[in-house]
Amino acid sequence: MPILLTQKGNVCVHRLKAITALGGTEPRVDQHGPITLSEKSGFALASVAARVGGTKATTMAIKRLTGAPVPGPGQTNGTKITAFWTGPDQWMLEAPYNSHETLFEQATAEVKGKASVTEQSDGWCRFDLQGDGLSAVMERLCAINMHNFEAGHATRTSIEHLGCFVICRTKTHISILGPRSSAGSLHHGLLIAIRSAY
Repeated sequence: MPILLTQKGNVCVHRLKAITALGGTEPRVDQHGPITLSEKSGFALASVAARVGGTKATTMAIKRLTGAPVPGPGQTNGTKITAFWTGPDQWMLEAPYNSHETLFEQATAEVKGKASVTEQSDGWCRFDLQGDGLSAVMERLCAINMHNFEAGHATRTSIEHLGCFVICRTKTHISILGPRSSAGSLHHGLLIAIRSAY
């Protein structure tokens, strides 16, 4: 977020201007063939890792937060707040920022010291791929078996040499979360794969 300084008398006034992971004032949207690639900003993220002896309490806390069963390996679940499995006794929580700006604080309070919660919102970028024929794009990017990748599935994989999470919302809607610091490289790789497929 760039800081703009203006001088008013002897006082400097900070004017903050939010930008997306790609550096724009609005999320970028690209359309090529049947596929729409959308930059998605405005999501809060928090990681939750159960502490020793805290697995049961942590899973119950996540269930209360998401209103759904806790996702197991390769799964995602939830309503307004969703969770996806990231490792043994570890999950990532995701929710719209406008309604869940305090997701980290909410999760921290809910686990009651039985898990470590880390604010992740500024560490990741998210791109959504939507349209028919996503398999042709994804097979150029990573080793996910798209024939078995269905709604409610989530996995970690390497895309453009970056550790990314891939979430299947529906057969025609996939979300990719990657390191925010490499958003430009990831976006470029996604565009190249779409243009190669179509």
